[in-house]
Amino acid sequence: MKLDKKEFESKMNKTIDVYKDTLSTIRAGRANTAVIAKVTVDYYGVPTPINQMAEVKVVDPKTLAIQPWDGSTLKSIEKAILASDVGITPQNDGKIIRLIFPQLTEERRKELKKNISKLGEESKVAIRNIRREANEKSKLMKKNSEMTEDEQKQSDKEIQDLTDSFIKEVDNITAAKEKEIMEI
Repeated sequence: MKLDKKEFESKMNKTIDVYKDTLSTIRAGRANTAVIAKVTVDYYGVPTPINQMAEVKVVDPKTLAIQPWDGSTLKSIEKAILASDVGITPQNDGKIIRLIFPQLTEERRKELKKNISKLGEESKVAIRNIRREANEKSKLMKKNSEMTEDEQKQSDKEIQDLTDSFIKEVDNITAAKEKEIMEI
């Protein structure tokens, strides 16, 4: 009996998805609706994401416009953005909130690049932990005579190959994001 690697492949895919999602919220000097995706507003006692209570759109490469469907929520949306870690001061004209993304300084670019590298390393550690979990499961299966030593070695090799491909994917995603940050 062989180790079912689909379970571990699925976990590694989830790790990649979380990493991509995290990177999409990094403000790269370019207007991006993902920047405010995690910002919630207290709407009648319920924490509600901004994109569920307003139209959020990119007006130009440097400007994001937020137009609430209920005008009375304008002030609370503005307060939520100020309280968040978005790092941009909203401009409220009474109908629409605009977020104007400033040009990144060289120092800020390097800081973001370092942050992206750190997030990439954390993702690789998570993938390696999944590999360790898979290897422990194959050892246990061999110990319980559910697989032979050859099957265990084959399973460990397949898991290592899977791990290597996901680590390479993390490296590629990291390099692409770092390049994007440095080119802006």
